Amino acid sequence: MTGPKDIHEYLGAFDDIPGTRVYTAARARQGYHLNQFAMSLMKAENRARWLADERAYLDEWPMSQEQKDAVLARDYNRLLDLGGNIYFLSKVFSTDGLSFVQAVSTMTGMNVDEYKAMMDAGGRSPKGVRSIKESY
Repeated sequence: MTGPKDIHEYLGAFDDIPGTRVYTAARARQGYHLNQFAMSLMKAENRARWLADERAYLDEWPMSQEQKDAVLARDYNRLLDLGGNIYFLSKVFSTDGLSFVQAVSTMTGMNVDEYKAMMDAGGRSPKGVRSIKESY
């Protein structure tokens, strides 16, 4: 059997898939407090505090400044890069009143109607989207 020699080499190969962020143990560790913040929004009293003063609420969490800035910007792709789990981050966009489709469409560069049409047609074609190193 041939292939990667160690787990880091194996997991590193996932970083070569365009538009894909594999939620690895390293990302989970990096995003622990970010994801805990997001899950805190399951409680009505925390959502109220968040909506009243987002910055003050974020500053209660030991997240990196980069994570906090990405939350405030609602940059979900960046949040995934910084260890966010999309299912936990859904608490943020749900608090903003967005559906999953509305929020995810912002991650694709498409508007909601374009995104829905693409998904109804079967999603993105994998043709030519196999490797970042090979320029797609």
